[in-house]
Amino acid sequence: MQTPPKEILKKFFGYDEFRPMQKQIIDTVYAGKDSLVLMPTGGGKSICYQIPSIGLPGTGIVVSPLISLMKNQVDGLRANGVKAAFLNSSLGIPEQRAIEDDFFNGNLDLLYVSPEKMITPDMNALLSRVKINLFAIDEAHCISSWGHDFRPDYTLLNFIKRQFPDIPVLALTATADKITRKDILQLLAIPHAEQFIASFDRPNISLEVRPGQQKRQQIIRFIKEKPGESGIIYCLSRKSTENLAMKLQEEGVNAAPYHAGLSSAERTKVQENFIKDDTPVICATIAFGMGIDKSNVRWIIHYNMPKNLEGYYQEIGRCGRDGTDAHALLFYSYADVMMLQEIITNNASTNEEIQLAKLDRMRQYAEAPACRRRILLNYFNENLSEDCGNCDVCKNPPQKIDGTEVTQKALSAVYRLKEKVGMGMLIDVLRGSGKKEIFQRGYNQIKTYGAGREIPYPQWQSYLLQMLNLGYLEIAADQNNVVKLTQASQKVLFEGKKVELV
Repeated sequence: MQTPPKEILKKFFGYDEFRPMQKQIIDTVYAGKDSLVLMPTGGGKSICYQIPSIGLPGTGIVVSPLISLMKNQVDGLRANGVKAAFLNSSLGIPEQRAIEDDFFNGNLDLLYVSPEKMITPDMNALLSRVKINLFAIDEAHCISSWGHDFRPDYTLLNFIKRQFPDIPVLALTATADKITRKDILQLLAIPHAEQFIASFDRPNISLEVRPGQQKRQQIIRFIKEKPGESGIIYCLSRKSTENLAMKLQEEGVNAAPYHAGLSSAERTKVQENFIKDDTPVICATIAFGMGIDKSNVRWIIHYNMPKNLEGYYQEIGRCGRDGTDAHALLFYSYADVMMLQEIITNNASTNEEIQLAKLDRMRQYAEAPACRRRILLNYFNENLSEDCGNCDVCKNPPQKIDGTEVTQKALSAVYRLKEKVGMGMLIDVLRGSGKKEIFQRGYNQIKTYGAGREIPYPQWQSYLLQMLNLGYLEIAADQNNVVKLTQASQKVLFEGKKVELV
């Protein structure tokens, strides 16, 4: 027998009303349909699978790669009276057997399983003998090599839909661009899943980029201007986290390092001290913050530039989750770009071309003279109709020009070239280049050939990058980086929308 979702929401979670989209997602699961859910960190994704798992007959299976998150969620659910457990490598054999018995006997509402456990023959056999009401795939972007956190074990989860075609699959993530979303649907074999995409905008987080000189002094000054506030400083290396934490301690700042080199007990202690506000400042590698439920983090600093905008967005999303003012500060230097290029090139397990393209978009975000929030949201295919007013560029804007005609020329050229060329060829066509390839392909015959010959090549690069950041163009990374039009570009081409460029 089914229990109504709202009844479960009140009884087990203490809320009277659902947040936006939660009810539609839950109704989709109750109707037995597959779903893809994109919801920012802190948006309430967990409720979307926890309520159907409790309300429908059988057990909900949640695949999650985060061992610390599993334990936290299960502890929280049990405290609320929900019958929940987890299976992962942190448990001994006797504990695992006891949980498997509970699962087999129908004594669990929810069972969290790590991906490596999920794909074992033993688990497969057990799943076939128990009534399951849904499969939730958390951090679903891990299945895609386009994603910022690819995990090969996730690609083996495609057996779920094959083996259990009638059980709804719910794929959830906080960060996935258009290509990653397409990959998730294809690789999980849920091509017709209903898609629920929440807004990526977190207007309460002020965005700032500073040059990467004298970072330590700047950070010390920044923290001392915000006494008692809680924050995370992300660094690229373990050594940096330790050195920076030590320097901050010398300056009277209560800070601790956190990285994968610490023992499990040490990491747990740092996390607990941070959650309880005993240690307000953490200097961490990206391993820190996933699954930590702390709403009063007031600021995030990136000591080094992240590898991609997905990772950056996910990390800054850990501040300001209570909805009040928060600050995200990124230090940018070209030395970081060079170092990250080397890391990507030397890592045989990544798709090098894709990761370098993502790094380039991250660099463009840091260098762009345009509203940073617009750039960030455009990356996730969300268009902001006006500048945000809450980033360093908006607060100190550069001189702007009327770029409507220039933008129309560029968009018209993309349209007439049938969206088949990359940025370099587009500029060559606009500047009326005499390159042999242009004549061989007949590009010299289109109306906009040479329409922007008076504009130097570097200036066209800057203009096109701004159009990309404003959402009038997009680059199809899965189609050899060809330049394409967007919905927003139609307004400039056909409705006379004005465009300002720098």
